[in-house]
Amino acid sequence: MEPNNDFARSLSLLRREKGVSQRSAAKELGISQALLSHYENGVREPGLAFVRRACDYYRVSADFLLGRALTRDGTTIGAEELYDASAEKDNVMRGSIAATLNKKLVVNSVGVLFDLLGKAGSRASIQAASDYLSAAIYKLFRHLSRSAGASEDFFAVKSGDFVAGCVTADMLYSEADYVDALSELVKEKGKECFPPMNNDALKNDFPQAHQSFLQLIHNTGERINFDLENRWKGKK
Repeated sequence: MEPNNDFARSLSLLRREKGVSQRSAAKELGISQALLSHYENGVREPGLAFVRRACDYYRVSADFLLGRALTRDGTTIGAEELYDASAEKDNVMRGSIAATLNKKLVVNSVGVLFDLLGKAGSRASIQAASDYLSAAIYKLFRHLSRSAGASEDFFAVKSGDFVAGCVTADMLYSEADYVDALSELVKEKGKECFPPMNNDALKNDFPQAHQSFLQLIHNTGERINFDLENRWKGKK
């Protein structure tokens, strides 16, 4: 079912990105709105003819639409081809010690997360986690870009849609997908499919990143608890 979930998500995201209603897209694709809704929600699987029409309509490759490639033209990107910031010598950013330290905390912690998900063996949860984190980075970078007065032509999501919270909504959907994927994994394989996640196991499995991961967990917990007792209750 995972490939179907990838297809359904891609189909829905492409339509929203194009800025057309489900009714309009269905008309252009030669099917009913109800059937398109079923495709976008993963209720039904389409035939090859529809996949071909959808690829032409959204101008993407079949591999991209089916979730088999990260690029729209279907070009495969190998893990070895991607730049790895964590492999930089000393992993240092110019001009700010704070930026360097926080970069290490986040990069190392994300590495731990994806390694654990990889060991659990759920492609859907890995994709959902990537979608969630990608949206968070997108959101922060776009706020930065807007503050700097840069042109928003760089971004596909319209300015009004961004301000209205569409990226935040995407994060919520991605989180829901993530939770659903983990739930399905437990149903299929049981909780024993997950690697041990106690402190000793994490320290043993991730000797280099372990400290960063613990620090991020601790810092986040402390910040949220402080906010619960102060800012979010109206205290100063």
